[in-house]
Amino acid sequence: MYDGGVYRGEELNELIEDIGGVVIQTTRSSQLLSVTMSIPSEDKKMVTEFCKELGGTVKSVPLAGTEIAVVGPTLGRHHMPHPICDIAESLRRQGAITVVMGLARGRGKLTSQISLEEKMIIDEYDAAIFSLGNFKPCVEAKTDLFSDIRVPVILVSGPRPDGVDDKCDGIVSGVGRKVSRMRTAPERDKLDEIVDLVEKVLDDKRRFLDEDPLFIHPAEIKLLLEEYEPVSMCLRPAPIVLHLDGLRVKVGYEEHRENIGNMMIYGRRLGDVCRLSPSKINDSSIIIKIKTQSEVRQEDLEREGADDP
Repeated sequence: MYDGGVYRGEELNELIEDIGGVVIQTTRSSQLLSVTMSIPSEDKKMVTEFCKELGGTVKSVPLAGTEIAVVGPTLGRHHMPHPICDIAESLRRQGAITVVMGLARGRGKLTSQISLEEKMIIDEYDAAIFSLGNFKPCVEAKTDLFSDIRVPVILVSGPRPDGVDDKCDGIVSGVGRKVSRMRTAPERDKLDEIVDLVEKVLDDKRRFLDEDPLFIHPAEIKLLLEEYEPVSMCLRPAPIVLHLDGLRVKVGYEEHRENIGNMMIYGRRLGDVCRLSPSKINDSSIIIKIKTQSEVRQEDLEREGADDP
């Protein structure tokens, strides 16, 4: 990630393109520029030196190319305190795209609920962090909220609950509800612990995907979609968001699914090597899940068998 001024920012983009890299996300605020990029390791020194010429800094961001949901029981002030925002910001500083989400009926130990629609929304992300409260019996009762979420789940709470290790992929205790920012050294250490655990969980997910690699890398599809005018003209923040196994494209599904599905990449229709579906958030985006190499190969064999007389 490059952090610096906007001066000669276009030259940085051209350099990334020349060495075969990809710009994952660009954020501009007044005269400040932040560029998250993926570049060949052998060119890292050259890019770092160029960024220093621009007066900026470069750091490694292990969570780049991921989108993570930070979930609280409700959006009310009782359940959505400062730590949730601090967790989301810590993940952003490591390259992740984050969203903060509150459940509609998460209040109360005995009455907390999560709807099927909310589960399907959370499953659109690469991982989810559930931030619960300060009371151990309440935390243990509310773990049912994420017991059947399909993406990796990390539980963050004040006390460490018992008997819930099999319901989530990791637990960080010592971070409960509080009405002030996490500024002290021990609190910052807890944020680092959460980030490290998220990185470990997503690395495990990457290794699982490597056992049967995706047919095409999400970054290559991103380059293709950037040439599609409705996407390039989209004014929403980060119109294309990379996932570990696909992308989120922030254009309407019904209006654009056919055009995107018919795009050609490596001699194949995008719709043949990916699964396109509408986001569960008001059809605001298209979720693209890339098929694995074995899935595409099996479909090719089935198609050839069907064509044989």
